[in-house]
Amino acid sequence: MRTSLLVVLSCFIVASCSKAPAPSNDKPVDVVLIGAGVMSATLGTMLKELDPELTIEMFERMDSVSAESSDAMNNAGTGHSGFAELNYTPEMPDGTIDTKKAVDINEQFEISKQFWAYQVKKEYLGAPNTFINNVPHMAFVWGDDNINYLRKRYDALQKENLFKGMLYTEDHETIRKWAPLVMNGRDANQKVAATRMDIGTDVNYGTLTRSMVKHLTGTHGMTLNLRSQVEDIKRGKDGLWNVTVKNLADNKLKTVSAKFVFIGAGGGALPLLEKTGIPEAKGYGGVPVGGQWLVTTNQALIEAHHAKVYGKASVGSPPMSVPHLDTRIIDGKKALLFGPFATFSTKFLKNGSWVDLPASIGTGNVRPMVQAGIDNIPLTKYLVEQVMNSQEDRVATLREYLPEAKMEDWELVNAGQRVQIVKDDPKKGGLLQFGTEVVASADGSVTALLGASPGASTAAPIMLKVLKASAFRDKLETPEWQAKMHEMIPSYGRKLNDDPAFANQIRQQSSAALGLKAFTLDVPAATQE
Repeated sequence: MRTSLLVVLSCFIVASCSKAPAPSNDKPVDVVLIGAGVMSATLGTMLKELDPELTIEMFERMDSVSAESSDAMNNAGTGHSGFAELNYTPEMPDGTIDTKKAVDINEQFEISKQFWAYQVKKEYLGAPNTFINNVPHMAFVWGDDNINYLRKRYDALQKENLFKGMLYTEDHETIRKWAPLVMNGRDANQKVAATRMDIGTDVNYGTLTRSMVKHLTGTHGMTLNLRSQVEDIKRGKDGLWNVTVKNLADNKLKTVSAKFVFIGAGGGALPLLEKTGIPEAKGYGGVPVGGQWLVTTNQALIEAHHAKVYGKASVGSPPMSVPHLDTRIIDGKKALLFGPFATFSTKFLKNGSWVDLPASIGTGNVRPMVQAGIDNIPLTKYLVEQVMNSQEDRVATLREYLPEAKMEDWELVNAGQRVQIVKDDPKKGGLLQFGTEVVASADGSVTALLGASPGASTAAPIMLKVLKASAFRDKLETPEWQAKMHEMIPSYGRKLNDDPAFANQIRQQSSAALGLKAFTLDVPAATQE
């Protein structure tokens, strides 16, 4: 605890600096996308569909596309639908289960599926099974309190149309059929419970991102700049944004003028947002949290398990650290992972700098950062405990989900790095948030995406928020752009959960295009008429 406080205090004495932009004679581009991850790729694809004449440049500091948070091994690969993620359905003080967040996330994932289905139909992405496949989503708990919670959660979700088809059991043999490894070697007297949704999905966001970027550069003429690190973003007297970029191959600087800038650099977005100097950026801070997986190379184990089995998060842990025994389909091959185990680093990116955190702290966000640290001591304690874990400790946690796990079958692999938002609050001083947030200048000419969870699963709906906050917001309301939005996302502007007939139509269309299973919801007779 004392060590973590010293780390935070040391951050306060480090100030960030910015380089003066190098002169440029290039014609201004319409759009600059910073970061070659799933968010920038999604926004670029949407914009090019809405207006093919837009000129777009994408800048990425790594030497390949989707090398940070979008890469397959750097995220959970879950098509987050709220089916199994228990942190999306908190138990309220009165004992009821709040399903609002789970329903909202499910609605968002349905938007993403529609957007991907549109691209598959247009032959932009290739075969859908290269990036999305059905893998059942399960929640698994033990102990009377947790079982009572899961039973109440199941009952509450059965009132929501998008969750119809979920199964619930407390029977050992049924769970053994669903996930044999979870039950093999388990005490026959231990009370357990599980839910299962067969329409759950696994998504390779790395492959998806690379396919979108390939289409953008090959068909739509977007310019992709790899090994290009954005050093500064400043508004010129002409109102354009001057984006200073270092070519990491020769360290030469150049400046690109742009009408609109999107900062979609994952954990690296916060320092870049601060460089813009927009007043909307003040008061934001970030807490970096990394992760590690236990990964098995035992082919028999990999073949014996086919599900994403989520458990309950530890007290104080961030959402990205919810434990799960996870079937993945990566480049056509099955894999089996467990975790993630949280790590702490001052880096904002997996391949970032150790000074990322201290350099992000200044007079504009010191107060909320300090307050957030004081108010989230359980998180600090959790991170310290996770960092101190030995391999034996990690395997012991794994055995709660896979009782017969052997240490020699599992190896530790580093996952991605996330930055949780700290937001200034007039009353509380600083709030640690676990979602995502769009920050935009008043005129919408620069927007940034901060945060982590649920991340890539909701890239399409998040980019809709970006468009509505951006310099394109007026165009978005035109009949031409509205028609195109409905073509890309047929449910655009509508909710599915309260309209089972419409939900059936949308789910069946997107699932057919993506090669996925789809449940048919019961439709009241009055609705059918």
